[in-house]
Amino acid sequence: MSSEIDIAPNKRLPHLRLVGLAVLVVAAGIAASGIVSRLHAHTQLAQWSAEQAVPTVVAASPSQSAETQALVLPGHLAALVNAPIYARVSGYLHAWYSDIGTHVKAGQLLGLIDTPDLDQQLEQAKADLQNSIANERLATVTAGRWQKMDQEGSVSQQVTDEKTSDLSAKQALVAANEANVKRLEALESFKRIVAPFDGVVTARTTDIGDLIDAGGGNRPELFAVSDEDRLRVYVNVPQSYASEIKPGLTATLTVPERPGMTFNATLDNTDDSITQSSGTLLVQLMVDNSSGLLIPGDYTKVTLTLPAHSHSMLIPASALIFRQQGLQVAVVDQDGRAELKTVSVKTDLGTQVEIDSGLSPTDRVIANPPDSLASGDSVRIASPSPTPMHEPVAADHYQTGPAHG
Repeated sequence: MSSEIDIAPNKRLPHLRLVGLAVLVVAAGIAASGIVSRLHAHTQLAQWSAEQAVPTVVAASPSQSAETQALVLPGHLAALVNAPIYARVSGYLHAWYSDIGTHVKAGQLLGLIDTPDLDQQLEQAKADLQNSIANERLATVTAGRWQKMDQEGSVSQQVTDEKTSDLSAKQALVAANEANVKRLEALESFKRIVAPFDGVVTARTTDIGDLIDAGGGNRPELFAVSDEDRLRVYVNVPQSYASEIKPGLTATLTVPERPGMTFNATLDNTDDSITQSSGTLLVQLMVDNSSGLLIPGDYTKVTLTLPAHSHSMLIPASALIFRQQGLQVAVVDQDGRAELKTVSVKTDLGTQVEIDSGLSPTDRVIANPPDSLASGDSVRIASPSPTPMHEPVAADHYQTGPAHG
């Protein structure tokens, strides 16, 4: 029996090697696919993040201002003529004949003053005048006689001249007494307090028996009469609009107690100077009040119709950027990048502002720029539109009290 063992080679070994190699290839493919997928996802994420970092804005061209603009300002009404009436003579009020609200005519009696002291002074002045007239007559006769005797040579020339001079003195005294009587008679006429013109009695601060001081002193006027057929309207216009106040300017006004009613007014004049404390120009308008619906001293809202500047443009107030460089506006250039422009605001209209300089009609203004936006930053326009942001309107371009443009 032979002891040698015949070991045949393992035929399955190459097959196992092929299987293992295939497994390695598959594993490498899976790993490569995962790496590629991760790299692609990372790239997409980076691209998405970059896109999200670009702000989306709304931009449009600014709108041109309307041909006219309405400037709304507060004002107050005043009578065309308002006359406080004081006493020219002292005494006691005998009676009054017109109370407040009475429509009076020029020369109509308002009150009467008792002046016993003045009456006695007038009587004395008249007596002095009669005395001086009598003396003047005697001096005339005497001077005539002495002149006749002087012609006959029976008296000296010196005595004749003395008599003639005495006559001249008596004539001057008569003239002085006549002037004094006329002065007192003129004062007597002031016992009657009369209306200086047609109007309405707006004040009566005296009553029967009151002690009246000539000139009024520290006391109020006895009566006040106002001409209310036409009223003055006083408005303080900001300095920035002073150049627009020209002859022919028209305005409308409203008062709180007449809702829904408007009244037309025309420019009368200005004080032609800027008040330093308020920076405004005082403008005087005239309004017809023949209907009597307006009251002097009333508050009124005045709407002035002014020509608009052709170069001015309207943009939303939210488009303004307040930084150290000054007032700026962000616009979008042709490359889709932001550009900051320094602008000058002419008028703040609330939700809109009127730009005087710094913009052109073709600029695309960003309505609500992000706080971090800088020149050169890329932006994405959400809804580009060639139409202006706002249609031109003749809105209330300025509505304030003592503020300025």
